[in-house]
Amino acid sequence: MLQETAFTKMKADNKPISGSELLLQALEKEQVEVIFGYPGGAVLPLYDKIYDSKILHVLPRHEQGGIHAAEGYARITGKPGVVIVTSGPGATNIVTGLTDAMMDSLPLVVFTGQVATGVIGSDAFQEADILGITTPITKYNYQVRNIEDIPYIVKEAFYIASSGRPGPVLIDIPKDIATAISEPPEEKEINIPGYQPTLQPNYLQIRKLTEAVSSAKKPVILAGAGVLHAKAAAELKQYAEQQQIPVVHTLLGLGGFPAEHDLSLGMAGMHGCYTANMALYEADLLINIGARFDDRLTGNLESFAPNATVAHVDIDPAEIGKNVPTEIPIVADAKEALKQLVAQEGKLPEHKEWLTQLQNWKKEYPYFYDNTSSLKPQKVLEMLFEKTKGEAIVVTDVGQHQMWAAQYYKFSKANRWVTSGGLGTMGFGLPASIGASFADRDACVLAILGDGGFQMSTQELAVIKEFNLPIKIIILNNMALGMVRQWQELFYEGRFSHSKNPVQPSFVKLAEAYDIKGYEINSVEEAETILNEVFSNNEPALLDFRVDPNENVYPMVPAGKGSHEMVGVKP
Repeated sequence: MLQETAFTKMKADNKPISGSELLLQALEKEQVEVIFGYPGGAVLPLYDKIYDSKILHVLPRHEQGGIHAAEGYARITGKPGVVIVTSGPGATNIVTGLTDAMMDSLPLVVFTGQVATGVIGSDAFQEADILGITTPITKYNYQVRNIEDIPYIVKEAFYIASSGRPGPVLIDIPKDIATAISEPPEEKEINIPGYQPTLQPNYLQIRKLTEAVSSAKKPVILAGAGVLHAKAAAELKQYAEQQQIPVVHTLLGLGGFPAEHDLSLGMAGMHGCYTANMALYEADLLINIGARFDDRLTGNLESFAPNATVAHVDIDPAEIGKNVPTEIPIVADAKEALKQLVAQEGKLPEHKEWLTQLQNWKKEYPYFYDNTSSLKPQKVLEMLFEKTKGEAIVVTDVGQHQMWAAQYYKFSKANRWVTSGGLGTMGFGLPASIGASFADRDACVLAILGDGGFQMSTQELAVIKEFNLPIKIIILNNMALGMVRQWQELFYEGRFSHSKNPVQPSFVKLAEAYDIKGYEINSVEEAETILNEVFSNNEPALLDFRVDPNENVYPMVPAGKGSHEMVGVKP
């Protein structure tokens, strides 16, 4: 609980208060712990008041780094990440992060400065129509035109961002509104008649699904990020165990069900495992809980789950039936739906042969790689899992290393996995690891990056050093844009057009320039020694693993193929 500040005292004394003070007061009421912000002309009045605030402010070295840090914070805590940037270029620099958060359903409340109301629309210095720019990539956005509206708008924004299907909300604040003075306005309760998320499932649909489970021979659960957003991991485990239904994960759903549980089949999709993809293909009942059936999961829709009755539990009704025809739609919060499913009385499915088949596939077709020569990225991930006992928060950038992390780091707990799924944003990993570290200051945080993505956000090393965050930066360095190189090798006749990076800085020296310990690692033996040293303390460190530059991610579902048409499966 934040202590009383000058702002809360002003409210109590009923003294005139500025727009900036009202804003900080509103953030304190929302129990905001950290702001990721970058000052500039249009937000200087607000920053002058931040000087007196008890809320921790973190200065990223680029606005995009700030919003990705807020995403990492939101992903771990479930609470909205808060961002402040100035007008014009400050605002446009967060567009990628807003889109990323919108795609992955992450709650953010973002404040942008704006030129004074009298010159809006005149192409004033550092003016940008951020409302027009961000309308398609935010859950909602506002421009404050009256100082008295600030407390209610902030309160409403936090509610919208974190309720229903989470997402980013943007509040644009003209500079003159930030400096205006007003009597403290009366507090109002939230009332949004047109926005009433459905939390409780329809009982008849719950019964329909229960009956479908009772008669199924090959049931499977597909668990998405909606399970995590609803804090429903315990209910999912209880339901799966009660009905003995195996669980497949999406990329963003990892951690929603223990990876080493007997009923866990692993991740499905383009780089998912054989068992998970075949389970979806062969299933006669597919229960989707909190996933949106995106193309990287389904592959060719014509051959996706062709024999299955599809049930879909989702809090966003727009997702149900959007991509895959759904026979049993259930609009609800995943936690509430699972509670009701557990409480139902029904005959257990008779599917012992199905469970036996799945276990046989798990044994016959595990992830595999040739570990006879050079330093393999998969081996690095296995070592990281062993050294951290699977307890770390794992944050990735985007590319081959992201898929290897998803495949080889076995997540047994919820909210330990942070990655950019829907948008696939390179440069996300390092700043997102900063936000994750602020979300859980006691956790070991692994920032698993490729050499390409790391070079998009290296400046955020300054923040890691400034706060001495115990982040272990793991670079799987193959001197290439690895996933691009893989596609060029497999589908473009080996024409490696601008995908290899023959010139790069010394990452060790770069880390040392920020006074962060750096290591270059070329063998398993070196990795063993250095990992033991690095994990013996809570200091930040950078580890440059020089991995096999020709290694590809397998299995792989080629574009246009069905999820069962994998290549690179263990022979």
